[in-house]
Amino acid sequence: MIQTNNIPDYTSLARALVELFGSSVKIVQTDRVSGGDINKAYGLSLNTGDKIFMKANAKENAEFFTAEAAGLNAIKSTKAISTPEILCTGTDDGEDVGYSFLLLKFIKSGGKKADYWETLGTELAAMHKADTGAFINLDGSDKDKNIKTSPDGRFGFFQDNFVGARAQKNTPSSSWIDFFRDYRLAPQFRDADSYFSSDDRKKITKLLDNLDHFLIEPAYPSLLHGDLWSGNVMCGPDGKAMLIDPACYVGNREADIAMTELFGGFGQEFYEAYKKAAPLEPGYEERRDLYNLYQLLNHLNIFGSGYLGPVLSIVSEYV
Repeated sequence: MIQTNNIPDYTSLARALVELFGSSVKIVQTDRVSGGDINKAYGLSLNTGDKIFMKANAKENAEFFTAEAAGLNAIKSTKAISTPEILCTGTDDGEDVGYSFLLLKFIKSGGKKADYWETLGTELAAMHKADTGAFINLDGSDKDKNIKTSPDGRFGFFQDNFVGARAQKNTPSSSWIDFFRDYRLAPQFRDADSYFSSDDRKKITKLLDNLDHFLIEPAYPSLLHGDLWSGNVMCGPDGKAMLIDPACYVGNREADIAMTELFGGFGQEFYEAYKKAAPLEPGYEERRDLYNLYQLLNHLNIFGSGYLGPVLSIVSEYV
């Protein structure tokens, strides 16, 4: 068993279950769970009476799950908002083909509390205010090829991860604007280059060269969920919101708030409670589309040309 960020990682599902639930454990029922287009998901009922949630993917995609677990762990450490309980990550050679997995405590969703959206807004504001030092620089004990350290980095994360199915670089930077240009927008534009005309490319270059004319450095760095749309928020058994499927990094909290507006689904009470607990910097509405440009570029690179129009519209908005 390997320890990464205090999350156990096993070399077989059977070994993981024995370590977690005892030597007599058996899976008595497996139910396919709908939702998500990257991983397969299952509810596993055990003879111990426990039920667990398992995500599975190809063995070579094990980093999807170690990165997700690290993000959930980071959110949990802020003590501001709930996430599913992580049991372990692992890989298994399987009978026919190998696979990787993430095991979480199964969440039975309850009915939303009357103040569901207000509580989510207040709790997200608390997460965004939490100290972020532990998410950038490590003491060296957990270093591996994916972990980046920087003596002056305020923005980034201690390891690279994924947004959807695409890799997301989190190399620490002392400047939020530089980080957003170099590790968010620029890589997505490069990967989508075949969609753009020569005139488009000139506009993109101008936008990236003048990003400091539009974005601001935040008053304080914040731990971000990183992929905060309504599908990555679920109602827990206590009737309060839980965050799932993170793409965490430390950045400007405006990026999280902007994404909540991209695809809708968040109640107005959420925004009122958030802004009461943590007022946004003046001019957020003028910056919002730039933050969502990253998410739309990511969708363009994953799903194709249906997202080209919105991407070019935002580029033209700023240049």
